[in-house]
Amino acid sequence: MHALCCVGKRCERSFEIGSVVSGQEWQKGDSIVTTILEHHSNFLPWIRLRDKGVTVSLIRPKCDGSLDLSELDAVIDDNTKLVAVTHASNVLGNILPVKHIASICKKHGVKLLVDGAQSVPHLPVNVKDLGCDYLCFSGHKMLGPTGTGILWMGETDINPFVVGGGMIDKVSEEGYTLASGYQRYEAGTSHISGMIGLAEAVDYLNQTDMGALQKREEKLTHRMIKGLSGIDEVSTYGPVDDKDRIGVVSFNIHGLHSHEVAHILDEAAAIMVRSGEHCCQPLMKHLGLEQGTVRASLYLYNTEEEIDLLIATVEEIARRL
Repeated sequence: MHALCCVGKRCERSFEIGSVVSGQEWQKGDSIVTTILEHHSNFLPWIRLRDKGVTVSLIRPKCDGSLDLSELDAVIDDNTKLVAVTHASNVLGNILPVKHIASICKKHGVKLLVDGAQSVPHLPVNVKDLGCDYLCFSGHKMLGPTGTGILWMGETDINPFVVGGGMIDKVSEEGYTLASGYQRYEAGTSHISGMIGLAEAVDYLNQTDMGALQKREEKLTHRMIKGLSGIDEVSTYGPVDDKDRIGVVSFNIHGLHSHEVAHILDEAAAIMVRSGEHCCQPLMKHLGLEQGTVRASLYLYNTEEEIDLLIATVEEIARRL
C-alpha cells in the first residue's frame, strides 16, 4: 500500500525523518548508512541511534559532492536496516543518483530514505521512479507555508510517532486499533490552513511545468558559476557541470568570512544570500571550510539581471580587497 502522510508540525523534515526513526524497532547491532552530505535533519536522528547500540556508517563525498557508490555497496551488510541520503545537497547543489542507490539497496534488501527537500521544489520528481521506500520534503522550500511537509511511504510499515485523536479506528479500555492508510499517522488536530497552503503550492508548481523550471535554473546556474569562477579571488564549490546540480551555488571570497560577504551583499546591493555552515557542519569540516560558505540559491522568480548584479557586486568586493 502506498501511503501519503501530510505533516503539519514544527521542523517539517526533522519531524518526518523522526517519524521514520521512532516508528521502527531498533536493536543493538543494527546498522544505518548515510553520508557526510546530509543536512543535520537527516544526520542527527541517525547519529542519536548510536545511544541504542546502532552502528552508523558514513560515506564521505568527493570535493564536488559526488559519492563512490562502490563504497556504499561494500559497507552495506546483513545488519544494515536502512540507507538515508539526500537527493540534492543544500550546500554543493549536486544531485545524487538516487535510482542507482535504490538499486543497490534493493539488491541487499535494505530500505532507502530520501531527503527531497532540495530536489522536489526544483526537479521533476516521480517517487515511484526513484525507487525509494520513504521520501520527505518541506513546504517552505516550494513556495508553501513554513511548518508543513510531506512524508511519503511505499508501505505503512512504521509505527505512529504520536498517538491521539483522529488516528484510531477503535478505542476501548483494553486497547486500540489504528486507522488504515495515512490517517494512522495524523494524531490530533491537523494544521489545516498549512496543508491547504501546501496543496496550493504543489498545484502552482505542477502548472508551472517542473521540467521547464529545471532547464531555466540550469541556464541561470551556468551563468552564475561562469561569472563567479572568472573572479580571481573567488572559489566556488560543487560540480562544474550545471546539469548535475540544482540552482544552489556556494562560494567564498578569499580573505573574507562568509558572514562578512553576506552582509556586504545585502548592504551594497540588497542581495540576500545565506552564509555559514548551512546546517551541514560535518560536510564543512570534511571540505576544510571551517568558516562556511556564501550560498546563493535560485528559484523560479530569479532573473538573469539579478545573476549579473550578484556577479558584479562580488567582483567589486573582491577588487577592493
